[in-house]
Amino acid sequence: MAARIAIIVEGETETLLKPALDRYLKRFLAGRMPRLDFVPQGGRLPTGDGLKRLVCRLLKTHDAVIALTDVYTGANPPAFTDAADAKAKLSAWVGDEPRFHPHAAQYETEAWLLPFWPRIVDLAGSRRRAPSGPPEQVNHDRPPARLLNEVFQTGSRGRRYSKTRDGAAILRDQDIEHAANACPELRALLDTLARLAAGTG
Repeated sequence: MAARIAIIVEGETETLLKPALDRYLKRFLAGRMPRLDFVPQGGRLPTGDGLKRLVCRLLKTHDAVIALTDVYTGANPPAFTDAADAKAKLSAWVGDEPRFHPHAAQYETEAWLLPFWPRIVDLAGSRRRAPSGPPEQVNHDRPPARLLNEVFQTGSRGRRYSKTRDGAAILRDQDIEHAANACPELRALLDTLARLAAGTG
């Protein structure tokens, strides 16, 4: 029987990953595709006992639960210092549960869109050069969503970046493994999904 995996995410933006994740898994799981159920939280993931209760509830109907948070949550002071800190805190809140798998986008899920820069500037009508350095190496002062907004506002389209509309358009028909090659935290998420889907997680 195919695995059923719940993925707790901050909001609707992260659910845009589902088609790309499905395409990735279909490559080597033909006929054994897992069911990925995204569980958006309308902003931020719950913390402490709230997260533990949510995970326990989901494990009644799912084989495994993944929690995906941004390092940059908008909290002041920041809730997490980096992806390792975020994953450690998520694990501590849930406790000893081998079916729970914490992950974090360093610093925002939008960092995983930056490897698709040609698609971004095409959609924005921009000639702006791609940012230098690894996509995940940004900080709390200038998160990737802010960078994308600047590109869209200064491009010929002259409009704000929409996480739902433009994020989906950037990822459409793209190979998410291309982004994973540049984003270690995304690679870690793909590896967890592959293990769980294959029944070896």
